[in-house]
Amino acid sequence: MAGYRTGVALVLAAALGTALSGCSDGGKASPEASKAASAAVSKAASAASSLASKGQDVVASASAEARRRLAEVKNGINAKDEVKLGTPATASDGRTTVEVTANNTADSTKSFAVQVSFKDPGGNLLDSVVVTIGDVAAGKTGTGTARSTHNLSGQVKPEVGTALRY
Repeated sequence: MAGYRTGVALVLAAALGTALSGCSDGGKASPEASKAASAAVSKAASAASSLASKGQDVVASASAEARRRLAEVKNGINAKDEVKLGTPATASDGRTTVEVTANNTADSTKSFAVQVSFKDPGGNLLDSVVVTIGDVAAGKTGTGTARSTHNLSGQVKPEVGTALRY
């Protein structure tokens, strides 16, 4: 979502620049320039709204997919306390990644489905993914990598949403 905010800011800045460049005659805009500036601002506002809507759609889609994947787990038990996240990093393709470590405290081999929520500093959800860590031996740890579904910009804080051991 932060990347979309940057896009919105750039669109609005471009529109403002267009509006200001239309001024002449000592700062007074001609009627044509004023009309063009108004149209540019309107077009920029529409583009900004579209970007914000797309950002919300991406987050909603990722959240729905995470819920669907967790619903597929049968006989899972809450294992949130057995899961830890590493430090987030930005991969070369712009996606945010974080290592997920699951500690199997059960007495047999288990798998884990872990929902990782990527949030901004204000706590707003930017993305949500599910990583599966399969076949972790009893008393051992397993690792996987959660990877955002799209590029995230700015400071990103990963959090464990739901973690199921099955």
